[in-house]
Amino acid sequence: MSLAAAPSALKSFDEIPVIDWEAMEGVSPYDFFRDLRAKTPLVKVPMGMGAMTLSLRARNAEQIVGEQTRQLETETKMMQGIFDGPIFDFTAQVLLFANGDVHRRRRQPIARTFAFKLMEAMRPVTVATASELINERLGKGGIDFLGEIAAQIPARIIADVLGIPRSDLPVFMKWIGDTSESIGIIDLEHRVQIEKSLTEFNAYVDGLLADRRANPQQDFLSDYVAATAASGELTEGEIRAQVVGLILAGSDTTRNSLCMTLYELLRHPDQWKAFCADPDGLKKKVVEEGLRYQPVVSGIPRVAMQDMEIEGYLIPAGAIIAVSILSALRDPDVYSQPDEFDINRTDQQRWILAFGAGAHRCAGEALARVELEETLATIARLAPGTKLVGEPPQLNPGAIRTVTQMKVAFA
Repeated sequence: MSLAAAPSALKSFDEIPVIDWEAMEGVSPYDFFRDLRAKTPLVKVPMGMGAMTLSLRARNAEQIVGEQTRQLETETKMMQGIFDGPIFDFTAQVLLFANGDVHRRRRQPIARTFAFKLMEAMRPVTVATASELINERLGKGGIDFLGEIAAQIPARIIADVLGIPRSDLPVFMKWIGDTSESIGIIDLEHRVQIEKSLTEFNAYVDGLLADRRANPQQDFLSDYVAATAASGELTEGEIRAQVVGLILAGSDTTRNSLCMTLYELLRHPDQWKAFCADPDGLKKKVVEEGLRYQPVVSGIPRVAMQDMEIEGYLIPAGAIIAVSILSALRDPDVYSQPDEFDINRTDQQRWILAFGAGAHRCAGEALARVELEETLATIARLAPGTKLVGEPPQLNPGAIRTVTQMKVAFA
């Protein structure tokens, strides 16, 4: 049945219920979405000068990321009143917010280097990095796991991959912390600081690229510079934005996933004990369940390119429609006992939505999995007596959810 043939059979876009965000305060987002999902398949979320429609059920994900939609470009920034400046320019130039041929030419030079086989070679590097950090802290009481372990490992690994001196890591990590918000919806109160750090970050990456052009080395940046020069398809702004985007995407999400997956393991002592007994055998299952149970990315937003029918509603062309990852990864139509953390789950999906979907699936997925699997396995191997210290970590709301704090004692 085409939309043109029977428009009266569809519910109006205006009939989609609107979320009252105040009702979510003090409530687990998973409980909030579970209750909503039982009442409606779609909800609208007011956002700046417009609204976003959320799909709460996993079964709609394939359609929403399909050919009827496109990736958001600069719409979310404009909805927040951002029409120029470093945040807007980064959004306009980075791979994540591109479509069609623009997306292809930005992704191609990166995809070759971040291919699965090449990232698998980073496993021993990750093990060595994690072992060094953990051994230095064994038996020394409570430590800042978020800052001293979870943030350090992806930052050091991505620095090694890109050929960035580790001596630059302290300021480098400050830029990551300040500018990671620029990928999603930003807190407008932070805009000045974000743009200041993003300007400094851009200048630093420009310097790295200039150095590799003058002095090629055996690293990703030298290969990337050569590949982009050979194709001649990217502007200087685009070349820089892809490097900045890789650093941000490869650091912020991984550190938050490391924290929350370890937290869930420690909160389930029987599963932690089983993991410590067989870290290499269970590391992939542990990471997969951690990604499902506590996803860091909250949704996959898209723009409808034509009128669409979803769950009996007419979604008009131009509407912003998103898969709610927080809801879809707890959908009881897909997962048995979805609100239980279970590393032995047998109903995991082949392509988990935590890394996105379709042509825009995360280019750094293979590296993120290596870092998560090997770091957690190393903790289980070297520090099976690890305990949580103080308050449990929480994930702040947002397009990319960030951990508040987390302390542990390695033993």
